[in-house]
Amino acid sequence: MTATTPTASGSPAAAADGARAARSSRELIRAEESSLAHNYHPLPVVVARAEGTWVWDVEGRRYLDMLAGYSALNFGHRHPALIKAAHRQLDQLTLTSRAFHNDRLAGFAEGVAQLTGLSMVLPMNTGAEAVESGIKVARKWAYEVKGVAPDQATIVVAADNFHGRTTTIVGFSSDPVARDGFGPFAPGFRVVPYNDLAALEAAIDETTAAVLIEPIQGEAGVVIPDDGYLRGVRELTRRTGTLFIADEIQSGLGRTGTTLAVEHESVMPDVLLLGKALGGGIVPVSAVVADRAVLGVLGPGEHGSTFGGNPLAAAVGSAVVDLLRTGEFQRRATELGEVLRAGLATLTGKGVVGYRCRGLWAGVDVDPALGTGREVSERLMAEGILVKDTHGSTIRLAPPLTITREELEGALAALEKVLG
Repeated sequence: MTATTPTASGSPAAAADGARAARSSRELIRAEESSLAHNYHPLPVVVARAEGTWVWDVEGRRYLDMLAGYSALNFGHRHPALIKAAHRQLDQLTLTSRAFHNDRLAGFAEGVAQLTGLSMVLPMNTGAEAVESGIKVARKWAYEVKGVAPDQATIVVAADNFHGRTTTIVGFSSDPVARDGFGPFAPGFRVVPYNDLAALEAAIDETTAAVLIEPIQGEAGVVIPDDGYLRGVRELTRRTGTLFIADEIQSGLGRTGTTLAVEHESVMPDVLLLGKALGGGIVPVSAVVADRAVLGVLGPGEHGSTFGGNPLAAAVGSAVVDLLRTGEFQRRATELGEVLRAGLATLTGKGVVGYRCRGLWAGVDVDPALGTGREVSERLMAEGILVKDTHGSTIRLAPPLTITREELEGALAALEKVLG
């Protein structure tokens, strides 16, 4: 599956338009390095077009996308139903701000509420905004409902978490790259080991507003907790009168074979944080979802966003909900997830020293003697496969849920090749 240059008749949009094709990948990367902040270290590929599970660079080379925008592209690139919804809304209304109502927002909120089984939705834009909003809601709830003394509310989080990159969020990160150099940080957070119910219980007291965790830790390497951990978190938070906030921004909306990753343990948190795939890979859309007893603590003027709940985002988000209602993508993630798991099992001992897989999401630990995660990602890129490393010699695989069995098996064959 080596990266190839399609013929003009074989590419989805023939040659790139003249203005963009005027500069090569190398020239565009050099231009970025001189004019962009260096807060990313991307692979040296410059994507110009995309369709489904495939992307093309400016020279016309084709690559299989096995990252899917960290789950933002769960439905693939330019899914026809989502593109249609966006085009239709672009011709009508794109933004009003929440200073006025718009005719798309009610349907979006109703759809998300029905999909999750909760009753109220707070629409935002990015995942980090959803997390920040969830923190605000939890604190307000703690003061108004639980009776925590003013400015004393605490939130318990897990080590090795990734919830975003705002200063509040990186303040409770245990990743020095994300944290160091950005203090001072907001107080009120207690960090405990992930997957450790005893440590979690010891950290909860009368000041605790919420426990905020990822059902599966994505950035840490697709770390899946022990069976029963999420049920234990749910029981513990219920017993102590503490909110359970599940960050499903990467794990939710079909990725793991269920609509939400918490469904694997049949639990429902008090607060859901959604994002990434909710925007269909077209616009940034996120949401805090909870029942009225929690989200009802917010009053006018206490929180907001100029773009949160805008008509374009609501239209695309509603189309995403419609896709998930069918169950097709959850089934695909389950069925193809077994193909992915079996392929990784076959590679174990042949360059793969460990893996964690749930649905179409895997963290793959490569033998460090064969290279870092970055080096393996670069070798796969040369084979026409795009993945991304996490830490050390670990790479993550998160293809669009539209991937075919043949495409997935081709990616696994390429991984076997580069590790051989």
